[in-house]
Amino acid sequence: MDAGPPFQTTAAPDALIDHAQSIAYWKSVSADTNGMLGGVPQISRIDLQGSSNFLVKVRRSKPQPTKRPLPPLNRVADCGAGVGRITTGFLLNVSRTVDIVEPVTKFTDNLANRKEGRGQVGQIISLGLQDWRPEVGAYNAIWHQWCLGHLTDRQLVEYFKRCKEGLVKEGPAWIVVKENMSTDIGKRDIFDEIDSSVTRADEKYRSLFREAGLKVVASELQRGFPRGLYPVRMYALRPE
Repeated sequence: MDAGPPFQTTAAPDALIDHAQSIAYWKSVSADTNGMLGGVPQISRIDLQGSSNFLVKVRRSKPQPTKRPLPPLNRVADCGAGVGRITTGFLLNVSRTVDIVEPVTKFTDNLANRKEGRGQVGQIISLGLQDWRPEVGAYNAIWHQWCLGHLTDRQLVEYFKRCKEGLVKEGPAWIVVKENMSTDIGKRDIFDEIDSSVTRADEKYRSLFREAGLKVVASELQRGFPRGLYPVRMYALRPE
């Protein structure tokens, strides 16, 4: 997550993404919060609190008594879940069931049937997002954090289209994206050759959302991270 120098190339940065190299990198890191957060585990608490606050704001966007507790969401998906830091630290507190989508099985070995807060871990799906097809009409929220940089632009648009079909047809439902933002002065994508991923600019994400037929219903920056890290932005998305 460090904001290092951009990888210089004449090719479109996402053309350099290699899924096998990405998986090899993640298999090499430790299966703990330190490994998931690139050696800065101290940001986990404020990250989870920022995510929780953002989801509450999104869910309270329609007028309702402010003191009324929000009911648990029925089913959500944690995509690119790693060791389940977000699942166990946040999503299980706001939902009945959390499905895990994560291709590295050593990260998910200890998550099966785990209970915490209001909810329980449901399915564990050992696939990369480029290969996952959400169950149609299943989810109140599909959560993505620090994982979409491993998909090319084209893969990401097609993936978002599948996610739209995965949202419940009636009732509240959102696709949530929480990702690093490019700091390139020309708002270009930055390729990271270490984990074979790209960091996109806000403008690029919004363009890809539109192409996939999604509208941004809420967005804000994560606050409180140390200097030297990429800025992180959250988006709540709904089908157009």
